[in-house]
Amino acid sequence: MTTTTAPRAAQSTEPSARSRGPRSTRWLPTVVLLLGAVYCLVPVAWVVTAATKSPGELFTTVPFRPGTGLVDNLRELLAYGDGQFGQWALNSALYAGVGSVLSTAMSAMAGYGLAKFAFRGRRLLLVALFGGVLMPGITLAVPQYLLLSAAGLAGTYWSVLLPVVINPFGIYLCWVFASSSVPDDTLEAARLDGAGELRTFWSISVPMMLPGLVTVLLLQFISIWNNFLLPFIMLSDQSRYPLTLGLYTLLSRGSGESVLYSLAVTGAALSVIPLIALMLVLQRFWRVDLLSGGVKG
Repeated sequence: MTTTTAPRAAQSTEPSARSRGPRSTRWLPTVVLLLGAVYCLVPVAWVVTAATKSPGELFTTVPFRPGTGLVDNLRELLAYGDGQFGQWALNSALYAGVGSVLSTAMSAMAGYGLAKFAFRGRRLLLVALFGGVLMPGITLAVPQYLLLSAAGLAGTYWSVLLPVVINPFGIYLCWVFASSSVPDDTLEAARLDGAGELRTFWSISVPMMLPGLVTVLLLQFISIWNNFLLPFIMLSDQSRYPLTLGLYTLLSRGSGESVLYSLAVTGAALSVIPLIALMLVLQRFWRVDLLSGGVKG
């Protein structure tokens, strides 16, 4: 009896000891994610609550306690400068909407071409693409201004739209997604059926690349919407300012008029709403896994 039960007891205790080890660390990723969420959401919560406070309450009350001046802040913000906030919002929608659509189209065509066509200099273009992804945008802002100024476009809407059309990171994402989600056999079958390259791209490849294109569109829209440096360098007319630059002017003038601090905070809270709406609309098209293929064997 003793010889048979002892090994069983030892065998029964060893797996439980092994299972307790991994389980004791399973809570660590959850804690890290919760800390990251708190770090990201605390500034947003402060902006939302601060937007409800009157100028007198903004710096005198508890930071996360709602105030009583939301309606007045909204009324004064919309009336500021004969509706300048509305003009800034329209400009941001123009820059981000048109720029992200054009950038996504260019990225899709360039990434598809690099992934599915073999031509001389392709490897060199890929190396240049990787270099463009690693290069910070601040290093290109001044050269872009000089080029557009020489072309007579500095200070116009084109000076903000044209530099964002070519996005190396978007091209890289489209190249990765086209390589993995568009099978070569499908393209060859379409060509044998008589479809041209343009029709093959728009009718077959684009639907397969749709999750990746939505990702590129969303990332580029957010990047242009939040862009500050490029409009700051390119634009001098306040009627062409986006929200980022317009709210910056409110903050810079707030040292002389404290009421403008409340307007700037309220404007910052309103500027987040389009991004949240876009996320909710596009989330059904957006797959986190960019490497998931459109056709599975």
